[in-house]
Amino acid sequence: MVRIICTLIVILFAATPMASAFAQQTHDTLETKVSDPKLREDLLAMEVADQDVRQEFIKALSVHPIDSLSLVNVDRKMYSVDTANTATLKRIINRYGWPGRKLVGRKGIEAAFLILQHSPDTLFQRACLPLLQNAYEHDQVPGEAVALLTDRVLVREGKPQLYGTQATFADGKLAMDPIADSAGVDARRAKLGLPSLAEYIKLLQQVYHLKSK
Repeated sequence: MVRIICTLIVILFAATPMASAFAQQTHDTLETKVSDPKLREDLLAMEVADQDVRQEFIKALSVHPIDSLSLVNVDRKMYSVDTANTATLKRIINRYGWPGRKLVGRKGIEAAFLILQHSPDTLFQRACLPLLQNAYEHDQVPGEAVALLTDRVLVREGKPQLYGTQATFADGKLAMDPIADSAGVDARRAKLGLPSLAEYIKLLQQVYHLKSK
Protein backbone atom coordinates (compact mmCIF):
# COMPACT_ATOMS: atom_id res chain seq x y z
CA MET A 1 0.00 0.00 0.00
CA VAL A 2 1.21 3.47 -0.84
CA ARG A 3 1.34 5.69 2.25
CA ILE A 4 1.07 9.32 1.25
CA ILE A 5 2.57 11.52 3.95
CA CYS A 6 2.43 15.14 2.98
CA THR A 7 4.17 14.28 -0.26
CA LEU A 8 0.94 15.57 -1.72
CA ILE A 9 0.87 18.56 0.61
CA VAL A 10 3.88 20.00 -1.14
CA ILE A 11 3.24 18.40 -4.53
CA LEU A 12 1.86 21.49 -6.16
CA PHE A 13 4.03 24.10 -4.55
CA ALA A 14 1.99 26.92 -6.01
CA ALA A 15 -1.20 25.51 -4.53
CA THR A 16 0.02 25.88 -0.96
CA PRO A 17 0.53 28.92 1.26
CA MET A 18 4.26 28.31 0.87
CA ALA A 19 4.34 29.66 -2.66
CA SER A 20 2.83 33.01 -1.78
CA ALA A 21 5.06 33.20 1.30
CA PHE A 22 8.14 32.74 -0.84
CA ALA A 23 6.86 35.26 -3.37
CA GLN A 24 6.11 37.85 -0.70
CA GLN A 25 9.22 37.14 1.32
CA THR A 26 11.32 39.26 -0.99
CA HIS A 27 11.11 41.11 -4.27
CA ASP A 28 14.25 39.61 -5.76
CA THR A 29 15.28 42.26 -8.26
CA LEU A 30 18.53 40.37 -8.84
CA GLU A 31 16.74 37.19 -9.92
CA THR A 32 18.25 37.40 -13.41
CA LYS A 33 21.67 38.42 -12.06
CA VAL A 34 22.45 35.46 -9.84
CA SER A 35 26.07 34.45 -9.54
CA ASP A 36 25.47 30.94 -10.84
CA PRO A 37 22.65 30.91 -13.44
CA LYS A 38 23.60 27.39 -14.58
CA LEU A 39 23.11 26.06 -11.05
CA ARG A 40 19.76 27.81 -10.84
CA GLU A 41 18.67 26.23 -14.11
CA ASP A 42 19.77 22.81 -12.86
CA LEU A 43 17.66 23.28 -9.71
CA LEU A 44 14.66 24.42 -11.74
CA ALA A 45 15.00 21.38 -14.02
CA MET A 46 14.95 19.10 -10.98
CA GLU A 47 11.89 20.92 -9.71
CA VAL A 48 10.12 20.27 -13.02
CA ALA A 49 10.90 16.56 -12.75
CA ASP A 50 9.66 16.58 -9.12
CA GLN A 51 6.39 18.25 -10.05
CA ASP A 52 5.76 16.27 -13.23
CA VAL A 53 5.85 12.91 -11.46
CA ARG A 54 3.63 14.24 -8.67
CA GLN A 55 1.14 15.55 -11.20
CA GLU A 56 1.16 12.04 -12.63
CA PHE A 57 0.54 10.64 -9.15
CA ILE A 58 -2.41 12.98 -8.53
CA LYS A 59 -3.92 12.00 -11.87
CA ALA A 60 -3.52 8.29 -11.06
CA LEU A 61 -4.93 8.86 -7.57
CA SER A 62 -8.09 10.34 -9.06
CA VAL A 63 -8.87 7.19 -11.03
CA HIS A 64 -7.21 4.29 -9.18
CA PRO A 65 -7.49 2.86 -5.65
CA ILE A 66 -4.69 3.83 -3.29
CA ASP A 67 -3.28 0.29 -3.26
CA SER A 68 -3.55 -0.28 -7.03
CA LEU A 69 -0.59 -1.42 -9.11
CA SER A 70 -0.83 1.75 -11.18
CA LEU A 71 -0.31 3.94 -8.13
CA VAL A 72 2.45 1.71 -6.80
CA ASN A 73 4.29 2.04 -10.12
CA VAL A 74 3.99 5.82 -10.11
CA ASP A 75 5.12 5.87 -6.49
CA ARG A 76 8.22 3.90 -7.48
CA LYS A 77 8.88 6.34 -10.30
CA MET A 78 8.51 9.22 -7.85
CA TYR A 79 11.01 7.57 -5.51
CA SER A 80 13.49 7.23 -8.37
CA VAL A 81 13.15 10.91 -9.28
CA ASP A 82 13.49 11.97 -5.62
CA THR A 83 16.58 9.80 -5.15
CA ALA A 84 18.30 11.27 -8.19
CA ASN A 85 17.39 14.82 -7.17
CA THR A 86 18.66 14.18 -3.65
CA ALA A 87 22.04 13.01 -4.92
CA THR A 88 22.44 16.20 -6.94
CA LEU A 89 21.28 18.43 -4.09
CA LYS A 90 23.80 16.78 -1.75
CA ARG A 91 26.61 17.67 -4.14
CA ILE A 92 25.35 21.25 -4.35
CA ILE A 93 25.13 21.66 -0.58
CA ASN A 94 28.51 20.01 -0.03
CA ARG A 95 30.02 22.61 -2.34
CA TYR A 96 28.04 25.76 -1.54
CA GLY A 97 26.12 25.14 1.67
CA TRP A 98 22.43 26.05 1.47
CA PRO A 99 21.97 27.90 -1.86
CA GLY A 100 21.03 31.52 -1.21
CA ARG A 101 19.45 34.31 -3.25
CA LYS A 102 22.75 35.72 -4.50
CA LEU A 103 23.76 32.30 -5.78
CA VAL A 104 20.55 31.00 -7.37
CA GLY A 105 17.78 33.56 -6.74
CA ARG A 106 14.41 33.07 -5.09
CA LYS A 107 13.23 30.51 -7.64
CA GLY A 108 16.38 28.47 -7.16
CA ILE A 109 15.84 28.47 -3.39
CA GLU A 110 12.24 27.32 -3.85
CA ALA A 111 13.41 24.45 -6.04
CA ALA A 112 16.13 23.44 -3.58
CA PHE A 113 13.66 23.31 -0.71
CA LEU A 114 11.13 21.30 -2.70
CA ILE A 115 13.80 18.75 -3.55
CA LEU A 116 14.93 18.58 0.07
CA GLN A 117 11.38 18.21 1.37
CA HIS A 118 10.71 15.34 -0.99
CA SER A 119 14.02 13.58 -0.40
CA PRO A 120 13.72 9.95 0.75
CA ASP A 121 16.90 10.41 2.84
CA THR A 122 15.77 11.32 6.36
CA LEU A 123 19.33 11.63 7.69
CA PHE A 124 20.11 14.12 4.95
CA GLN A 125 16.96 16.09 5.77
CA ARG A 126 17.85 16.22 9.46
CA ALA A 127 21.40 17.32 8.64
CA CYS A 128 19.95 20.16 6.57
CA LEU A 129 17.63 21.44 9.30
CA PRO A 130 20.28 23.75 10.85
CA LEU A 131 21.08 25.10 7.37
CA LEU A 132 17.42 25.81 6.74
CA GLN A 133 17.00 27.40 10.17
CA ASN A 134 19.97 29.66 9.45
CA ALA A 135 18.52 30.56 6.06
CA TYR A 136 15.24 31.48 7.75
CA GLU A 137 17.03 33.68 10.28
CA HIS A 138 18.76 35.48 7.41
CA ASP A 139 15.50 36.06 5.51
CA GLN A 140 16.34 33.53 2.79
CA VAL A 141 13.37 31.20 3.32
CA PRO A 142 10.02 31.66 5.09
CA GLY A 143 9.06 29.98 8.35
CA GLU A 144 6.91 27.48 6.47
CA ALA A 145 10.06 25.83 5.16
CA VAL A 146 11.37 25.22 8.67
CA ALA A 147 7.99 23.90 9.84
CA LEU A 148 7.53 21.56 6.90
CA LEU A 149 10.99 20.01 7.08
CA THR A 150 10.96 19.77 10.89
CA ASP A 151 7.67 17.90 10.84
CA ARG A 152 8.68 15.69 7.95
CA VAL A 153 11.80 14.54 9.80
CA LEU A 154 9.96 13.99 13.09
CA VAL A 155 7.19 11.93 11.48
CA ARG A 156 9.69 9.81 9.59
CA GLU A 157 11.51 9.17 12.86
CA GLY A 158 8.26 7.98 14.45
CA LYS A 159 7.87 11.07 16.64
CA PRO A 160 4.97 13.53 16.99
CA GLN A 161 5.24 16.54 14.72
CA LEU A 162 5.35 20.10 16.05
CA TYR A 163 3.52 22.23 13.48
CA GLY A 164 0.82 19.98 12.04
CA THR A 165 2.04 20.06 8.45
CA GLN A 166 2.11 16.29 7.91
CA ALA A 167 -0.92 14.16 7.13
CA THR A 168 -1.83 10.69 5.93
CA PHE A 169 -4.47 10.04 3.29
CA ALA A 170 -6.47 6.84 3.75
CA ASP A 171 -9.84 5.76 2.37
CA GLY A 172 -10.25 9.11 0.67
CA LYS A 173 -9.89 10.99 3.95
CA LEU A 174 -7.26 13.21 5.50
CA ALA A 175 -5.85 12.40 8.95
CA MET A 176 -3.22 14.60 10.58
CA ASP A 177 -0.25 12.73 11.99
CA PRO A 178 0.12 12.98 15.81
CA ILE A 179 1.07 16.45 17.07
CA ALA A 180 3.09 17.08 20.23
CA ASP A 181 1.38 19.51 22.62
CA SER A 182 -1.53 19.92 20.21
CA ALA A 183 -3.00 22.69 22.38
CA GLY A 184 -0.02 24.88 21.52
CA VAL A 185 0.22 24.06 17.82
CA ASP A 186 -1.45 27.24 16.57
CA ALA A 187 0.91 29.39 18.65
CA ARG A 188 3.91 27.55 17.17
CA ARG A 189 2.47 27.89 13.68
CA ALA A 190 1.85 31.61 14.13
CA LYS A 191 5.42 32.14 15.27
CA LEU A 192 6.62 30.89 11.88
CA GLY A 193 3.96 32.74 9.91
CA LEU A 194 1.64 29.79 9.24
CA PRO A 195 -2.18 29.98 9.32
CA SER A 196 -4.07 28.12 12.04
CA LEU A 197 -4.23 24.35 11.81
CA ALA A 198 -7.96 24.50 11.08
CA GLU A 199 -7.35 26.85 8.15
CA TYR A 200 -4.55 24.65 6.85
CA ILE A 201 -6.69 21.51 6.98
CA LYS A 202 -9.49 23.32 5.18
CA LEU A 203 -7.07 24.35 2.44
CA LEU A 204 -5.81 20.78 2.01
CA GLN A 205 -9.36 19.47 1.81
CA GLN A 206 -10.15 21.99 -0.91
CA VAL A 207 -6.99 21.35 -2.92
CA TYR A 208 -7.27 17.55 -2.83
CA HIS A 209 -11.07 17.22 -2.54
CA LEU A 210 -10.78 15.25 0.68
CA LYS A 211 -12.69 14.92 3.90
CA SER A 212 -11.07 15.06 7.33
CA LYS A 213 -10.98 11.92 9.44
